[in-house]
Amino acid sequence: MRAPQLSLKGRALRYLSMREHSRLELGRKLGRYAEEGDDVEALLDFLEKNNWLSQERFAESLVNRRAARFGNSRVMAELQSHGLKGEALDDIKASLSDSEIARATEVWQRKFGAVALDAAERAKQMRFLLQRGFSQRAARVAMKGGPDDDEF
Repeated sequence: MRAPQLSLKGRALRYLSMREHSRLELGRKLGRYAEEGDDVEALLDFLEKNNWLSQERFAESLVNRRAARFGNSRVMAELQSHGLKGEALDDIKASLSDSEIARATEVWQRKFGAVALDAAERAKQMRFLLQRGFSQRAARVAMKGGPDDDEF
């Protein structure tokens, strides 16, 4: 015997109970299950009105999940791909930039742990950090083994 099919609202609440979603992401997921008379936008408005769907909580959740492993540009690109814009994005960027060097150093330390002695290894370490979205400045400081006072 099959379980009864969930309503669109039930599906939305199930998704939101697992983790925070952006409005764009949740709309895309629900759009697959929408039938002829369903209004996904009205449901999303209802969820936002009741504070079950929140762009601020989503942004905070995504930053908490990604910031320890990725640099500012990668986290910001992911937030923009989820439809976040404006002042909230600027605030997040400012808060991330304060800790980018420390995060880059931590990621570098976990992956490599030792300062590279030859040019090929230094290039490999630099590419790794840049692909993770860290700035060149943060990558250079991290590859020295930690922040130097003369860099600031």
